[in-house]
Amino acid sequence: MKKILATFVMMAMMAIMIPFAATTANAQRRSYKKPNVYQKHRNAINIGIGTAAGAILGGLIGGKKGALIGAGAGAGGSALYTYKLNPKTKKYYRVRRY
Repeated sequence: MKKILATFVMMAMMAIMIPFAATTANAQRRSYKKPNVYQKHRNAINIGIGTAAGAILGGLIGGKKGALIGAGAGAGGSALYTYKLNPKTKKYYRVRRY
């Protein structure tokens, strides 16, 4: 009777452990999220927002000519911010092909 009980306990333990052992093989692969639209086109989006904000403020202050000057100032300021003050850092990952 002890042999049957020990065999049953061992089989139950194996039945519980096999699913956990099978899922650990996926831990060897890394999956990275694809970059979203903002991450891909961050520089252009930032400059566009700066240009639009400058044009709106310039238009409110100085009319058509002010909007043109404001758009140029907004584009210049946002380009300075995007490229010099807060540059995009690319993350390079090692990709393994299986």
